Amino acid sequence: MSGEAEPLLQSEESGQRNYAHDDSEFVAYQQRAHALRIRSIVWAVLGVVFVIGVVLALTDPGHLRDHGWSGKLPRDPDLAAQRLLDSAPVIDGHIDLPEVVRFGWRNNVSDVPLDGKMPMHVDIARLTEGKVGGFFWSVYVSCADSSVEGKDFLGATWRVRDTLEQIDVAKGLIEKYPDIFSYALSSEDIKQSISQRKIASLLGVEGGHQLGNSISVLRQYYALGVRYVTLTHMCHNAFADSAGFLTQIAPLHYGLSPFGFKLVEEMNRIGMLVDLSHTSDMTATQAILHSKAPVIWSHSSARAVHNVARNVPDEVLSLIGTGEGQKDGVVMVNFAPYFVAPDGEANVKTVADHVDHIARTAGKKHVGIGSDYDGISDTPKGLEDVSKYPALIAELYRRGWDKYELAGLTGGNLLRVFAGAEKVARELQAAGTPAVYNIYDKREDLPSGREF
Repeated sequence: MSGEAEPLLQSEESGQRNYAHDDSEFVAYQQRAHALRIRSIVWAVLGVVFVIGVVLALTDPGHLRDHGWSGKLPRDPDLAAQRLLDSAPVIDGHIDLPEVVRFGWRNNVSDVPLDGKMPMHVDIARLTEGKVGGFFWSVYVSCADSSVEGKDFLGATWRVRDTLEQIDVAKGLIEKYPDIFSYALSSEDIKQSISQRKIASLLGVEGGHQLGNSISVLRQYYALGVRYVTLTHMCHNAFADSAGFLTQIAPLHYGLSPFGFKLVEEMNRIGMLVDLSHTSDMTATQAILHSKAPVIWSHSSARAVHNVARNVPDEVLSLIGTGEGQKDGVVMVNFAPYFVAPDGEANVKTVADHVDHIARTAGKKHVGIGSDYDGISDTPKGLEDVSKYPALIAELYRRGWDKYELAGLTGGNLLRVFAGAEKVARELQAAGTPAVYNIYDKREDLPSGREF
């Protein structure tokens, strides 16, 4: 057997043919030919696709947009809204979900079926459908009974206790659904949450009456994760005057009180957003001029479109911007029908009218969304709950808003303002700005001055 095998191992120099070598060359040739055929097919297909693309671009340019090939939004407004929100989801400035839990479940977070059908406007399924990337959970409690509180706001009313309970409720729900919600404390946290496909969850206190006349309480709320405080609700407090509700109420301080100016200063120093929703025109004007940081309206609309006290007048809107004498800010439009249009007329278009007016007056970089869902008893037609945000985006797209402007509206403008307030806080702290320890001058439980 060994003698028969030897000729196959001989070189060509021996005059014998090397069949093993010939076979390997043939296999290599076949592999090269196969690879060439594959490349030819791929290039042919690419060529056909290119030709089709050129033909479509020349005969129907919008076709490329509709299929996401051009970098532009599709022509169809509803499809465009969905595409836009995939990359720039809604960050709502004000949702009252904790209030629903307070009165619907007596704050028992364990029993709240947020992953099922909730009774009002917000649950996980509808948040997902509405393409929500984040929202401020309003830890609101109502104004106190004035007869109990007294004219100097000194009567014990449990507002601080109740606020702490609402903070606990919000945090409890966020922790209950960790795959859905992500607790956020900064503008960067919001971006990180959205990148992880979670809903960034922030806290906002809706009224200075929830501070118990104490700037120390403000700091402790911040330590607990609160990132905005609305200076007033529908009642005056020790810090500032309210606008009231549909009609303006008589002023008490004629804007900010001296104590209120100190409150704004401390909010700037620690990085707490100054929220001007609910405030009187004088309060808003003084706060804008005094604040070193950008300001927000977490849930307010335009008075020029619908004349109610809770909406922002043009003379105040004109103070917002980046020009000389202006302050950066964002007005997040409220969906409450009674703030949007005459009775029975509120719908997607009328809400869009408020967005458009604020954009024309202050600029498109200064408007956002603050629905007030779960805090309102009725909703505009077409914006019945949090699943309907795309309808508003589609309506504005019909009106000529481009993708960058829409991305600012859905959340980019708020992120800019938030980051601006954080920057001011860092600068003030780096400069050694002292904390504000002023005490409400009408308190009776502390000495009127130092005793030592």
